[in-house]
Amino acid sequence: MVLSLIRRGAGQLLPTRQYFKVVGKVMASSMPRLSPGDPSSYSRPDQAVVTRIHLDLTADFSKQVLTGSVTLGVRKVEEQARQLKLDCSKLDIVEVKEDGSGKSLDWKVGEAGPCGAELTVTLPETKEDMSITLSYSTSPSSSALQWLSPAQAGGDHPYLFSQNQAIHCRAMVPCQDTPSVKVPYTATITVPSPLTALMSALREGDPLSLPGGLTQYKFSQLVPIQSYLIAIAVGQLDSVRVGPRSLVWGGKKQLELAKVDFSETEEMLTTAESLCGPYVWGDYDILVLPPSFPFGGMENPCLTFATPTLLSGDKSNANVIAHEIAHSWTGNLVTNSNFEHFWLNEGFTVFTERKILGRMRGEQTRHFSAILGWRDLEECVNSQFSPTHPFTALVPDLTGVDPDDAFSTIPYEKGSTFLWYLEELVGGSEKFEPFLRAYYEHFMYKSITTDQFKSFFLAYFSSNPAISTIDWDTWLYAPGMPPYKPNFDTTLAVKSRELADKWVTGNIPEINKEFEEFSAEQKLEFLGILLESDKLDHQKLEKMDKMYSLSTSPNTEVLFGFIRIGIKARWEKSVELGLDLATRQGRMKFCRPLFKDLWGWEEQKERVKKCFMEHRAEMMSVCREMVGKDLGIKD
Repeated sequence: MVLSLIRRGAGQLLPTRQYFKVVGKVMASSMPRLSPGDPSSYSRPDQAVVTRIHLDLTADFSKQVLTGSVTLGVRKVEEQARQLKLDCSKLDIVEVKEDGSGKSLDWKVGEAGPCGAELTVTLPETKEDMSITLSYSTSPSSSALQWLSPAQAGGDHPYLFSQNQAIHCRAMVPCQDTPSVKVPYTATITVPSPLTALMSALREGDPLSLPGGLTQYKFSQLVPIQSYLIAIAVGQLDSVRVGPRSLVWGGKKQLELAKVDFSETEEMLTTAESLCGPYVWGDYDILVLPPSFPFGGMENPCLTFATPTLLSGDKSNANVIAHEIAHSWTGNLVTNSNFEHFWLNEGFTVFTERKILGRMRGEQTRHFSAILGWRDLEECVNSQFSPTHPFTALVPDLTGVDPDDAFSTIPYEKGSTFLWYLEELVGGSEKFEPFLRAYYEHFMYKSITTDQFKSFFLAYFSSNPAISTIDWDTWLYAPGMPPYKPNFDTTLAVKSRELADKWVTGNIPEINKEFEEFSAEQKLEFLGILLESDKLDHQKLEKMDKMYSLSTSPNTEVLFGFIRIGIKARWEKSVELGLDLATRQGRMKFCRPLFKDLWGWEEQKERVKKCFMEHRAEMMSVCREMVGKDLGIKD
């Protein structure tokens, strides 16, 4: 086997993989890996592992805490194990009991660090399998939970939702907060009436009315899942059916748009099943959250969480639902063992999402989506980080690193590109799609590493001589752009390029017919090309806005793209538009670049800082922290 070699010092050569691990170590914190299997988790499932979870929690909106208990099934992996190692973050632990005997168990919480703290429970010596109940409450400042007032929720009642990926479940539940541990869970959730509780699980029975104006809900998730997929939402919610397996939940105004925007959900599900195998989760519901939700979507099983920025009334952002549906296999069924292998989750999901859309709308659509993704990847590598930054490797070293700090489009787009390359290499989709299905079947309900994927791939295609040419070390461990770019079908991109060129050269069309006939993706490509070009003068921006109504576009992606062009051109109107969009919703895809772009405008820095300080309390923890880090402002 021939390895790519990098020169170190006076002529010494290192294998590529070793070299980039050395560089990554230099840039990582001096803090050691928290456990052998996961740099971000104190848990030791190799000693004693959690096998099931039951939650019994009450949502206290007056104190902004969840209070109650979690019961953990525990099995000793090592016969001599005397401790159960868990993760926790700002939890008020009251008591720990072994349920069989009713006896209290000794426990202690270690010193808190960037990834929370270690919770150690002393186990009975004589039992190998047991049930342990921890009574506790969360903190009002829990990084996992967002508590909203009625005004913030846009209604007459308060709202609560969780976001546990990457490592925030430990701020909601004391648990083995590592994706290497997957367990079924049940829950009993008590909330004030008339609020509705939902979870990433199937609803069991009818809600039960309790004294004191309370309602109790029960849930069951029988498919084993990793901790970050445990999710809860409580609010004044209605629902509308959009398919035989799917309800959309949200506010009444949201549901009117959602009926249109998510009307293809069942078609996407059946298309995904034709690619990946049976859907094992039962229901596929969607919850449209308040604007402060920090992501486009979150693949919580049975209940995808979705940002309201997807709602436009024309299905132009429905690709996000295809993405979250794909997660039902890629990430939820087959899972990365820790966040260094996150590309096994998101790279596969992007690749599958585009396969779904390609089957529904044609191969040109799949290619065009990948073209837009490549543009995002280039910006991430060259602007957000740098071509030599270790976080741009497909498998980064996260020793001493909060996974949120490494979050980017790298695992999504670089990972998807790697799979595109492998598919072409082995002979196209007719060879690669059966492999993917075999991969999902082989590893379902398991958490794996990149090396396990690699071994399975090499064994499956062992008779294919082309696989000997794969430079695994460069693909997996080298920073920067991928060593290969697909030969994209640019048919749908050509018109975007032609119209953008007209605006750049001054040959401006007199009517808006071309732009009006564009798909949402073509509009985004048009704006992306203009963002990369030389600055447009303010007169052109004014005319463009007047012709295409970009500053009032109902499609948030289009509005975002236009604002960024304006900021680059130092167009005064873009400041107000940018700060408004960055603060009326909390999706990091929009908030972080807008704040960052405006922060680079020297004359606007004070205004940007003032705006962030005034609105950061409305942001969810992860968004507030990441924007603060981008601007150099401590939380």
